[in-house]
Amino acid sequence: MDVISLTKNSFHKQIEHGVTLVDFYATWCGPCKIQLPIVEEIAKELKSEATIAKVDIDAESDIASEYDVKSIPTLMIFKDGYKLETFVGVQSKAFLKQKINEYTAIGDTC
Repeated sequence: MDVISLTKNSFHKQIEHGVTLVDFYATWCGPCKIQLPIVEEIAKELKSEATIAKVDIDAESDIASEYDVKSIPTLMIFKDGYKLETFVGVQSKAFLKQKINEYTAIGDTC
């Protein structure tokens, strides 16, 4: 599975169920160009465990505003519609995979 591009029409539906990592980025952002290949590798490796998505903050400024994205890249982990963590700046593959695995291992607590 590749990284899914989210829009205001698909964002909330996508994050409703399971664990989703969202990469907020812009095409002109240098650090974002470093982060995206890392996110793409994670998408291939964790395709059955979590959804990996991206949001272009220029095209989807409403979503960026809703989640108070002020710097990019910003990565957020959602589970069943709730934002659990936010990371600003380029993050390593190992760190992101560890964080995703923490939330996929928790399971449903309700």
